[in-house]
Amino acid sequence: MWFLVLLTVVIVASVLLYTGRTWLAWVLPGAALLVLWAAQSGAGSVFFWICAAAFFAVAILTGVEPLRRTALSPLVMKIIAPILPRMSETEKAALDAGTVWWDADLFSGNPKWSKLLDFHTQELSERERAFLAGPVEDLCAMLDDHRVQREGDLPPAVWRFIKEKGFLGMIIPEKHGGLGFSALAHSAVVTELSSRCVTAAVTVMVPNSLGPAELLLHYGTEQQKQHYLPRLARGEEVPCFALTEPGAGSDAASLTSFGVVCRGQWNGEEVLGMRLTFEKRYITLAPIATVVGLAFQLLDPDRLLGGEEHLGITCALIPRDTPGMVAGERHDPLGVPFMNGPLWGKDMFVPLDYIIGGQAMAGKGWRMLMQSLAAGRGISLPSMSAGASQLAARTVGAYATVREQFGMSIGRFEGVEERLARIGGFNYLMNAARKLTAGAIDSGEQPSVVSAIVKCYATEGMRTVVNDAMDVVGGAGICRGPRNLLATAYQAVPIGITVEGANILTRSMIIFGQGALRCHPFAKEEIRSVEARDVAAFDAAFFGHVGFVFQNAARTAILGLSHGLLAEAPFGGPAGRYLQHLSRFSAAFAFLADVAMGTLGGSLKFKEMLTGRLADALAWQYLASATIKRFVDAGQPARDLPFVRWSMEHSLKQIQDALDGLLTNLPTPGLGAMLRPLVFPLGRTFRGPSDRINATVARAMIEGAEAREAHTQDVYVPSETEIGLGRLEEAYAAVIAAAPVQKKLREAIKSKRVAKAPADTLAARAAQAGVISSEEEAVLDRARELRTEVVHVDSFERLGTGASPAPGPLSQALHEAGSLAASKEVATAEPK
Repeated sequence: MWFLVLLTVVIVASVLLYTGRTWLAWVLPGAALLVLWAAQSGAGSVFFWICAAAFFAVAILTGVEPLRRTALSPLVMKIIAPILPRMSETEKAALDAGTVWWDADLFSGNPKWSKLLDFHTQELSERERAFLAGPVEDLCAMLDDHRVQREGDLPPAVWRFIKEKGFLGMIIPEKHGGLGFSALAHSAVVTELSSRCVTAAVTVMVPNSLGPAELLLHYGTEQQKQHYLPRLARGEEVPCFALTEPGAGSDAASLTSFGVVCRGQWNGEEVLGMRLTFEKRYITLAPIATVVGLAFQLLDPDRLLGGEEHLGITCALIPRDTPGMVAGERHDPLGVPFMNGPLWGKDMFVPLDYIIGGQAMAGKGWRMLMQSLAAGRGISLPSMSAGASQLAARTVGAYATVREQFGMSIGRFEGVEERLARIGGFNYLMNAARKLTAGAIDSGEQPSVVSAIVKCYATEGMRTVVNDAMDVVGGAGICRGPRNLLATAYQAVPIGITVEGANILTRSMIIFGQGALRCHPFAKEEIRSVEARDVAAFDAAFFGHVGFVFQNAARTAILGLSHGLLAEAPFGGPAGRYLQHLSRFSAAFAFLADVAMGTLGGSLKFKEMLTGRLADALAWQYLASATIKRFVDAGQPARDLPFVRWSMEHSLKQIQDALDGLLTNLPTPGLGAMLRPLVFPLGRTFRGPSDRINATVARAMIEGAEAREAHTQDVYVPSETEIGLGRLEEAYAAVIAAAPVQKKLREAIKSKRVAKAPADTLAARAAQAGVISSEEEAVLDRARELRTEVVHVDSFERLGTGASPAPGPLSQALHEAGSLAASKEVATAEPK
């Protein structure tokens, strides 16, 4: 009987905890056990009444809020206060920047999928679509990435076109002369340009991201807006923003550049200004900028402004020709020749009017930067990464179809299939996250944690995709020239990973470090209430937090035991099942995040390997959510299902491994081992994409399938006469068209109607034997000629800057005559 009673108590408590009734979850079972005790042993025992009195006293003390706030919460607050992390002013500014969005649902342990699935992503306007179809296509047609690399800059005609067509003012409203584009349009422009020329993409995206225009729009005085925004929009002014310096990279708050408030001469008059000394580096567009946004520490030792001596980080907008400004030299960012270089200045006097927002914004630069970065980081680099991934998917899908070894297309080899599948899967989820994040920004959100996630994990995805693509194309990827479509993307990978917050820092400190406080329903309020000594607010936050922990512990166990089947899902099918798995992992993540914060307190922020794993778990939940959102918004097309399966299986494996790694490395002895059965009651069941899924995705990328076009629609595809992607696309189409004819040849060889050798006369002999028509023979010949052409790589008479773009004699001869091996390439092997 006791067993049945205990089982009932456990079930009732679990159900109550699962549904969030945490106080009742222990009070009702406890009361039931007391009643049973009294019935079994009698209620005359003193010990029984002591236990009963203690139980009901605790129940009343914790359940009656006015009593709890008066008698219990002050004591708890005194105990908890030393454990909570202390935040600097810069940390508070970072936490207050931006908004909380879908990341809060993932942190809740019980995401409301209807909120995400019902979210409407803004469509491109007619004007935005016309810009993509017009000026963006025209700009891409003007670009020759190999020439840009060789000459070290964009051609003058390209610079003029970029300025005249408003590419530098996409985020500037129309009333100020800009294009006034949405975040989605901004992202689409950068994505397409990235597929054509990284240098052009960076040139366009930087002024539209964290820079003077963004800061002026939000914080500039009306006079500053009227003066600068129209000029920036027309390209009359070229902006840069100088933040990074030798001693302050990822730790941007530790700037040593400084300005001292003082009086000085300006245009023949004595004015109140500041004398600036600074050394900046890695500043994109600095060598050609006409106006410089500058971040520095502002000091007022004589208190001329009437406030503190150290005012803090300040942002100013300074004309490049201001006396004392030194610029013009260039860095060489791994051979990708976008304009980037250092800036210097010493004792350079400028008026206080140069502060963005005027004197009132002195010392408020850090908050300005964090607010701007909260949104901008979610657009530029994720879009560049998406452009690279789409280009890699399109290029490698075609190349793996056209290129033959051992008598068949290399895309049919399982080793290559594995890489193709990873390229296709990453490309699908990266673009899903890019569009969802841009949609959130367009809806008015400034999702700082989400922006950090998509920047970090999209650029890491770019690294994975481009590396895999380079492996597939082999030697064709390592010989630079007009035919090499991947070299620049490969060179640019470390740039994307490093800038706008290095990925190591972003993963290990920012995503979870900010997310734990910004997205958690109670943690930030606990810290705020302790600092303010607000007992009532602390009471609500702390006891809400306790209930939250136990609810997620119950959800973790129950959803783990049911393998997610008990989680709610808005629909069935594969997508609904994946949402159930994500709900289960959301609960486990929220529970373990609280375990880590509760056991480590403020020291958790120094356990960066642990916070990095928690960041992985949160990030892959977001990427997986975006994947399902994209699939559902598209109407769950069958063509996308293999890509969704790959993306979800990979994401779930990453989440599982991150949580498992956290349990393994929790510093409290035995804690991980104790919690593991709760988190993984059925073991670690996710193994990543299967070989069957890999093969299905790979074949969708190489067999002329609809998915290839749909998933690389943002890539600029030049005319078929252009060396590189143009010729590769034509060869791909020709090989696909020749596939049915090749099948006839294989069948004829099997039936002994024609002999397999010699291979170079096979098509002609098959035509003579009536196996294929003369038209089909021409189809084979065309496919063979194009295959021979596109597998060539470039060679030059000399190398180095300014080298002739024309091929050397050997390359020219191969182009005209074809190699002996290539001339014999006919797919006569059995299909795999």
